[in-house]
Amino acid sequence: MQKRKFGNSDLEVSALGFGGWPMGGTQYGTTDDSEAMGAVARAIEVGITCFDNAAGYGLGHSEELMGKALAPYRKDIVLVTKCGLTWHAAQKQLFRDSTREAVIKGCEDSLRRLGTDYIDLMLVHWPDPETPFEETMSALSDLRDQGKIRYAGVSNFMPAMMQESLRHLDIVADQAGYSIFERRIERDVQSFCLGNGIGLMAYGSLAHGLLSGAMTTDTEFESWDWRATQNAFGMPLFRPGFFEDNVRTAEQLGAIAKRAGMSLPDLAAAWVLTRPTVTTALVGFRTAAEVDAAARASETELPGDLLAQVNAISDEAYARNVGGEDISPTKGSWNPWDPEPKRFGSTSR
Repeated sequence: MQKRKFGNSDLEVSALGFGGWPMGGTQYGTTDDSEAMGAVARAIEVGITCFDNAAGYGLGHSEELMGKALAPYRKDIVLVTKCGLTWHAAQKQLFRDSTREAVIKGCEDSLRRLGTDYIDLMLVHWPDPETPFEETMSALSDLRDQGKIRYAGVSNFMPAMMQESLRHLDIVADQAGYSIFERRIERDVQSFCLGNGIGLMAYGSLAHGLLSGAMTTDTEFESWDWRATQNAFGMPLFRPGFFEDNVRTAEQLGAIAKRAGMSLPDLAAAWVLTRPTVTTALVGFRTAAEVDAAARASETELPGDLLAQVNAISDEAYARNVGGEDISPTKGSWNPWDPEPKRFGSTSR
């Protein structure tokens, strides 16, 4: 498995990463805990060392499950998790909360659930418009000084947000959506990270399942699956009309991958790994078979003619989908991926 470092830091991870969102079991379709743990074991076997999680995934269930599965390998892997979302039981909602108190408590809770005494990389899950970045970064700095985290980073932050954060703490990573269908970070996030030595963790590398090879135009999502809302962080990937076209694009890419002797997930993740500043491409594995389907991505070198073909398809698919996005960062939104900056959304069925 190819290894890469986050920006200018010495934190090295596998180029293909394991995303823990589906393991939470509450937002990403039906999952089986034993199969998910088997996926972690298989990921270790194929050389994956980057394991990403968050307190908000299944309200801690994903962290608990991943912590158990990784316990025998703790010193051999890089464990990433996120703080900055607080659950309000009465309202059944997660809210952005990056206050000092929430960051400190969030870290302590994650350490307990993960069964470890340190987190390799702690990310702020979403920017909190009501808390100064100085307060958030100061809390992370203290956690680093105490040895509870090794490095700090952010997730879903825009350049101005990262610039302000860097005034108070040296962040090494930004986690953001990136795939053949989703390229909004190319507007300015990518160049900012490149210019400031920040590594990109690409989530949704398989376009939240569209590039898994498992979807058809007849695919339906369970009512509690977040994709049933048809809003993929402001993008219409699963909206009627767009969804059918996107599935047909995925089928076209699948045929290209097959002719090249690779799987569609291999091709999709390998494409992400060709992009500037990307340190790791995250895939939300649920089974060992899904790990095997993408395991070759970091070792797959896309020939120039094949890459040009995929780029052309990506250009067309991205233009189609971005034309239907709900929010544009050029309109001055606090966060272009969420029309309601404070509220995050329900995580229960």
